[in-house]
Amino acid sequence: MVVKSIVREMRSRISTPRISFLEGDKAKSVFLLCLLFIAMSLFLTTYLCPGTVCSSPNHSFNDIRIEKLREITNGKRGHPLPAQELTWNTSTSLILSFDQVLNDKSFVFDIDANDVIVFLHIQKTGGTMFDGHVVRDLKLQTPCICPAGKKRCICTRPSDAESFWLFSRNSMGWKCGLHADWTELNHCVNNIMDVIERTPHPRRYFYITFLRDPVARFLSEWRHVQRGATWKNSIHWCGGQTHQEGRELPPCYFGQDWKNVSLREFLSCPWNLALNRQTRMLADLSLVNCYNTSHMTTEERDLILLESAKQNLRRTAFFGICENQTASQYLFETTFHMTFKRPFIQLNRTRSSYTLDAIDSDDLELVRKLNYLDLELYNYAGELLNERFEKMKRKDPDFNTHFSRIKPIKLDLDETEERLIQRIEKQRLQIAMEKRNKETKKSMIQD
Repeated sequence: MVVKSIVREMRSRISTPRISFLEGDKAKSVFLLCLLFIAMSLFLTTYLCPGTVCSSPNHSFNDIRIEKLREITNGKRGHPLPAQELTWNTSTSLILSFDQVLNDKSFVFDIDANDVIVFLHIQKTGGTMFDGHVVRDLKLQTPCICPAGKKRCICTRPSDAESFWLFSRNSMGWKCGLHADWTELNHCVNNIMDVIERTPHPRRYFYITFLRDPVARFLSEWRHVQRGATWKNSIHWCGGQTHQEGRELPPCYFGQDWKNVSLREFLSCPWNLALNRQTRMLADLSLVNCYNTSHMTTEERDLILLESAKQNLRRTAFFGICENQTASQYLFETTFHMTFKRPFIQLNRTRSSYTLDAIDSDDLELVRKLNYLDLELYNYAGELLNERFEKMKRKDPDFNTHFSRIKPIKLDLDETEERLIQRIEKQRLQIAMEKRNKETKKSMIQD
């Protein structure tokens, strides 16, 4: 209404012959009104039609951003970070990074004392399978207790059955919210641990996570949503409050779920949290005023989110990449001085790879452009993983022995991760039983 009234006033003044653009206060008023109208038009266009909605698939807008992001973040990968000190209520704890672990010659993950591994589980990155490996396959003095038919395991310290060394979905559940991100975990984990263990005290935290090729991850999430997934219960805590569906996070659909959504429709929602999910979940959202996007330009926000995500990735004690399970397993084992009973699973083909074959090239290009932050983060992560691998390799006197025994199981995924894990576990039990039977028969023959 304001814009319309301004337009009407401008038209009436311009049509009056007594008004001249070169004389009098009224001429100045008309000129100012013109400037105001132009400014408001630009603001409304930018606010109501952001680049991700109104840009054509063939634009170069994201390409320009990528170049700027590379200029700003170039060369920062190997810069060491100090331990991040966090204070919760009455206790102060530390988040230790890979470099701090590597440079401490006497480092040992003290499972008997106050060390805690925190798993930041990003959707559709193979996290369910990895978490299953951690709670079921590690060779420990006191292994996690995993009741049959239950998702959650009990991972207590050998010296204290009331104290816990692992904070993940499979060990604690979603204590900090469904698929809690870096921002949520940072402000929640220690308080939850104090409540569970009933004794506030300083701890050392080791954040871990898994990443995945952004295009494959995005398509996997799209297919998952097509089947009825919503993650409605995510609380998105930031800045002292939750940010569930509302003004800052409008819903992309109406009803109970978004079943059978097309890829174009999935891409067209500017509030879809699947877009650049890995960057957002690793960044400190308090740096960009959480989910309120009105305080800075999209470019400024993106730059801050990406740089924060990269910095926090460097703060992790371990991160793995879904497409490189061998190096990921080696780095976990050598970082924490823990060994897995079985190798990780390297999937040759996933649901998203089959989906990829059937997607139109224009749609695929749009997926890449809209997830350009995640693509930048993933490229950075690949370089950082290789860097960490080389550092650990140089430090490991028995590298050839350690690395040669890690031979990932290669499979094609034609089922959900949970069912795949169950099937593999069943196969392993059958193999173990057959081995015992052979040994029993052999001993009977010898007797």
